[in-house]
Amino acid sequence: MTAECSRAGCRDASAWVVAWRNPRIHTADRRKLWSACDAHVDFLRDYLAARDFPVEVSPLAPVSEEGSPR
Repeated sequence: MTAECSRAGCRDASAWVVAWRNPRIHTADRRKLWSACDAHVDFLRDYLAARDFPVEVSPLAPVSEEGSPR
């Protein structure tokens, strides 16, 4: 199973996880997750950062057939 990029219109395989939250509506322990391909990771991070949302980017961990990280 391969995660698709969260960028609108992109269906490329993701290599990154973009974790973010809107501090005006989300508590500090709540984070939303987007996945991103190499071509769109900077765009998605910058889009969120421009809105002053806390954002963190990390490599996407491979997932086994059973659905758990390898």
